[in-house]
Amino acid sequence: MARKFTVSGSIVIDVPPDAAYLAVSRPGDMGRWSPENLGTTTGSADGSAALGASFVGRNKRGALKWVTRCTVTAAEPGQRFAFRVHAIGLSRPRLPGPIATWEYRFEPVGDGTRVTETWTDDRRTWPAFAANAFDRLVTSGKTFAEFQVRNIETTLRNLKRELEQARTP
Repeated sequence: MARKFTVSGSIVIDVPPDAAYLAVSRPGDMGRWSPENLGTTTGSADGSAALGASFVGRNKRGALKWVTRCTVTAAEPGQRFAFRVHAIGLSRPRLPGPIATWEYRFEPVGDGTRVTETWTDDRRTWPAFAANAFDRLVTSGKTFAEFQVRNIETTLRNLKRELEQARTP
């Protein structure tokens, strides 16, 4: 089976692009929507992350917990937010290397915004057989691409629910 390096999903949220961007560009808040991310560690910057900013993300899958070092690679208010995951570890992100890139695009749709979340596997140097074996071990039988499709759907659905509830008087 050919290895899939990129997956994405979209949802329309009844908020303006700047409001959707503001929510997503705050890495510490991501844990409210993501099924796997728990936000950032103490000491990571609060608020909207600027281009070039680094943060340490906390993650959990089943009983396994780990942290990642991330750097913001795009911060265009109301249009695009992206970050690169480039180190991983259990309590500190000690093991460097290309892991993944996450990108969010914001497109006006009527009075709302189409939010598109994209995950890209940056482990390009891994042989397909090694990546697929590792992926299936840590995701209970799926490739990371298959696994991230579900995570993206859940994250976008939760983001929509929270942002639209916040608008309701």
